[in-house]
Amino acid sequence: MKSDVFSQSYRPETLAARGFSPQVLAALRPGIVCVSLSAWDATGPWRARRGFDSIVQSVSGMAALSAKDGRPQYLPVSAIDYVSGYLMAFGATVALERRAREGGSWLVRVALARVGKWIADRGLLPQEVSEAVAPELPEPELQALMGEMETPAGTIRYLRPVVQLSHTPPYWSRPPVPLGTHAARGRRDMIERMLNA
Repeated sequence: MKSDVFSQSYRPETLAARGFSPQVLAALRPGIVCVSLSAWDATGPWRARRGFDSIVQSVSGMAALSAKDGRPQYLPVSAIDYVSGYLMAFGATVALERRAREGGSWLVRVALARVGKWIADRGLLPQEVSEAVAPELPEPELQALMGEMETPAGTIRYLRPVVQLSHTPPYWSRPPVPLGTHAARGRRDMIERMLNA
C-alpha cells in the first residue's frame, strides 16, 4: 500500500461499520493519515445525521447573521465547505510533518458545524464596507483565476485552486466523467485500490 493520506466525508462510524475504521486503515497501511469530514462531528446527539453546507449555515446562525429584511440569507458561496477543505488539507499537512518527526498513524477530524460556528463567530463587516465591494469580479481578474480541462462532455472552465505552490502545483489528473463511465465496484475494493494508488 502506497497512500499517505486517506480522506473521507461519510457520517461518523459509516466506514468503520464496513471494516474501514482509522484503526483498520492504520493496520493495512502503517503511517497512514486519515482525514475525516462530517457534518456534526463524531460526538453529540446529531453525530449520525447527514448534513451539508447550507443546512449548517442555517444551524450555525450564519444565515440569520446575513438576514435581509428579516429573512435569513445563505452566503453566495459555500464558505463552510471551502474553509473545511482548507482545514482538512492543513490538518493532513501537519499530521504528515508529525509523522515524519514522531512516526505513527494520524487521524484528522473536521466538522462542518464547528467550522460554521467559527466563521459566524468572526462576525460581519460593517454594511458600508460590504456594499463597496463589486457584486462581480471584473472579467480580467476572473480569467486569471480560471483553468480549462478537456472532458468527455467537452471543455469545461473551472476556478483553479486558490493555493499555488512553486514546487508542487495542484492539479487534477483526470477530468470529471459521466455516470457509468467506470465499472461499479464494491466499497472495500474501491478503498483498497485508493490505498494502493
